[in-house]
Amino acid sequence: MITGKNYIGNKLSATGSVSHRTFNPKLNIENDCDFFEATLEEVEEAVELANKAFKEYRNISGAKRAEFLNAIADEILALGDELTQMYTSESGLPEGRANGERGRTVFQLRAFAELVSNEGWRENVIDTADAQREPAPKPDLRKTNIPLGPVVVFAASNFPLAFSTAGGDTASALAAGCPVIVKSHSMHAGTGELVASAIIKAAEKTGMPNGVFSNIAGSGRVVGAALVKHPNVKAVGFTGSIAGGRALFNLAAEREEPIPVFAEMGSINPVVVTPAAIAARATEIADTYAGSITMGTGQFCTNPGLILTIDGEDTRDFIKDLAEKTTAIAPQCMLHPNIKRDFVKNGASVSSQSGVEVVAAVSEEIEPNYAPTQISAVSGTDFLTNPKMHQEVFGPFSLVVRSKDEAELIEIIDSLEGQLTGTILAEESDYKNLGGVVDALQNRVGRIILNGVPTGVEVAPSMTHGGPYPASSDSRFSAVGINSIKRWVRPFSYQNWPNELLPDALKNENPDGIYRLVNSKQSNTNI
Repeated sequence: MITGKNYIGNKLSATGSVSHRTFNPKLNIENDCDFFEATLEEVEEAVELANKAFKEYRNISGAKRAEFLNAIADEILALGDELTQMYTSESGLPEGRANGERGRTVFQLRAFAELVSNEGWRENVIDTADAQREPAPKPDLRKTNIPLGPVVVFAASNFPLAFSTAGGDTASALAAGCPVIVKSHSMHAGTGELVASAIIKAAEKTGMPNGVFSNIAGSGRVVGAALVKHPNVKAVGFTGSIAGGRALFNLAAEREEPIPVFAEMGSINPVVVTPAAIAARATEIADTYAGSITMGTGQFCTNPGLILTIDGEDTRDFIKDLAEKTTAIAPQCMLHPNIKRDFVKNGASVSSQSGVEVVAAVSEEIEPNYAPTQISAVSGTDFLTNPKMHQEVFGPFSLVVRSKDEAELIEIIDSLEGQLTGTILAEESDYKNLGGVVDALQNRVGRIILNGVPTGVEVAPSMTHGGPYPASSDSRFSAVGINSIKRWVRPFSYQNWPNELLPDALKNENPDGIYRLVNSKQSNTNI
């Protein structure tokens, strides 16, 4: 049952007087429940509980944390239709998307549970002592990864489950041994409260310390800023806009003790289409990309917002076909009236720049919060002289750039800000000549796709979901997959430490039989 209250640890709390309601974009009405925004006193209580919980939780075994994560997954599934109905009423997204995203959320939790069920994930390294080494004896050194401390996670607007309350940031931080305080997203506060209730139940069932998880509301910037600036918060996870992520990054950097902000932000995900690919399969590419541009109403961080081509008659025919097919797809509901407003404003901003032509756009009357899909085009020369065309238009929009030749196309890639993905659509005959384009993209993106679409992010150890700034605030880390746990830990070394006082993962006898790097060689035996 939805209460509209904050979870301060395992306690429901609503001591403030400010509240807000979520919005049903399909029905264009407010939902019924009032959600009370946390006071600064409630923020303080949540952080202090998390700090206290950390002293115990950091030492809880990986097997017990795995039990906790699996229990969260079980409790989310136990919410059943109540969660699906709340999700759809707050997002305008269909039931199938809700069920798919719930499945991904559960999968992520179980994947991290499997990862931390033993301590091998800590990248344990042992260099044994050598008292006879000249000119100086070699000490015994043993390195592992330890959790940072309480983590604040900002829920994402476009993924009410998979990147929100129990999403990848929360799952990976809890797996690492860090308590989590979620700043619930005001657009799907009901979904967030239901998931938070599942986490609290799981924590109580598995004997986790009170304060290992809190979920607090705040529609403005006050609550978020107070969390980031609190001296007992040690890291931040964020998925959202460049402006929002950068604001948090700046706040964290200005603290007396700066802390890392792992922000996944804006991306227009350039797609390079070679002339050979257009000649061989223009119709197929247009069909595929019309679907990718409009998938989820274009509200994905990997939406293909920039398509790079080389000008020619076939290219212009392809652009026209792509635009007609994309705008022929029935308009879909966006997440919130404010997102629809920003989509229209930003699309108009790009399309009003000098040299930009609106090739096709939905012009008929549509429902209030539905997206008017649009495809625009511009020459490479005009694109290069106007960085305003680089901005992300969050929704079903794509700008096609007609370069005069490959050299200009590469120059365009070089001019771009950091991106999450880059895609190349090419024929086999192109492969030997793709080196320049590949090198240029590799310097600007975190993942390159060949002959596919960027939409769809596989949850796998080999996935990189990040990229050079502003795609993410630290391109060395992924926000998706089990390696995202590395954001919430730091390396720690023991020197000349008695074997009996070492953590099991570093002991000579290796009681769990995990793989370790011992004197530069991988081994799972004792020393």
